[in-house]
Amino acid sequence: MTLRLYDSATRSQREFVPLEPGKASIYVCGATVQAPPHIGHIRSGVNFDILQRWLAFSGYEVTFVRNVTDIDDKILSKSADNDRPWWAWAAEHERNFRVAYETLGCLTPTYEPRATGHVTEMITLMQRLIDRGHAYPADGDVYFDVRSQPSYGSLSGAKLDAMEPAGDTERDDRKRDPRDFALWKGRKPDEPETASWPTPWGAGRPGWHLECSAMATKYLGATFDIHGGGKDLIFPHHENELAQSSAAGDGFARYWMHNAWVTIAGDKMSKSLGNSELVSEMVKTWRAVELRYYLGAAHYRSDIDYSPEALTEAAAAYRRIENFVDRAIEAVGQPEAAGVVCAEFAEAMDDDLGVPLALAAIHNVVRDGNTALAEGDATTTRGALASVLMMTGLLGINPVEWAESDASDLRGTVDALVSVALEQRAAARARKDYAASDAIRDQLSAAGVVVEDTAAGPRWTIKGSK
Repeated sequence: MTLRLYDSATRSQREFVPLEPGKASIYVCGATVQAPPHIGHIRSGVNFDILQRWLAFSGYEVTFVRNVTDIDDKILSKSADNDRPWWAWAAEHERNFRVAYETLGCLTPTYEPRATGHVTEMITLMQRLIDRGHAYPADGDVYFDVRSQPSYGSLSGAKLDAMEPAGDTERDDRKRDPRDFALWKGRKPDEPETASWPTPWGAGRPGWHLECSAMATKYLGATFDIHGGGKDLIFPHHENELAQSSAAGDGFARYWMHNAWVTIAGDKMSKSLGNSELVSEMVKTWRAVELRYYLGAAHYRSDIDYSPEALTEAAAAYRRIENFVDRAIEAVGQPEAAGVVCAEFAEAMDDDLGVPLALAAIHNVVRDGNTALAEGDATTTRGALASVLMMTGLLGINPVEWAESDASDLRGTVDALVSVALEQRAAARARKDYAASDAIRDQLSAAGVVVEDTAAGPRWTIKGSK
């Protein structure tokens, strides 16, 4: 089956045919580093990480770019409110995002450019647009003339005459049309001098949309394969990126992919609504791999309505996979060769990254593997184990890889504590104090730890992981 992806621009699935055979180029809008990341932010990172992994498995050499917006109105406002230099505020939260991506097992991008490092490219792009009659300077600002681009609105399906005016409404008198958007924002008297750069049209800082067009084409060329981001970016951000890049004569993105939101009680998770679940806090309660499983398990174009109960169910589903892997390795050892990706998994992933059906395929193999384990069928167990490790690796949830990494969070600590309890239980059994032995087992069970006595000694799992 050929990989097909849903293209937001055509509102349809399209066969993925890369610009250059054997290569795939991706630009994803990353963080605006104004505050620590919540799970809604990092869902995008997980979704596009899975895309990157599947493309690489499918034989493509992937160039993956995820930008950092390290200068904007909110960064300036929040840094001032906290009496911090804007660049220090941005750097702190850029680190927070990087830690969150790494904690949830996202691969490092090929390039991760900062907006402030590409002002030269932005100035060049503005000049191209002015020379072509698509942009105009206005008393220190530079605006894009939306009426100069007949295709404006094609990505979102919005009609120009029905659109609300663009931002900077207090400066509308400088615009030819209230819907024109800022490519460059002239420095305001209350803004720090360090937050401005010299241009032929006056000192100031870039508009958000300009940043991404300049960085995408810097690293991927005038035309590239996939542009991604959250669905809230379709308008105005991605609409404006497309308008200014195409007006400059660039082919820009050939496919547009957008992930859905994480919501709480139907409302989008956001800092402004006060309903954010910070990644740094979530991983104090949940293992990072369980959180990743939860964020990646739904189809990327479907909203996830967050609840602790739903996360509990996702964690239990992951533990069923993990438990099989642990038991199979105990029985037959680590696989010596790469496993097979079953047809159902591959078909699901080629159908617009259908992770829900791909996970169902993994659980089917786990079920067959558990049956083989119970029957003592080492050959089938070994094949199922290798297959499960291969497929979970493509989703970034391979239990062996997580167990071997520092990203396994509390697992090592819990393992050590349970081991102490099991040693005490073994000592009680050795002295035939069965009441004490049973009491320890009951206490572990009450804490959610199931102890199973096997020929190789006691082993433990978390309730719901079988």
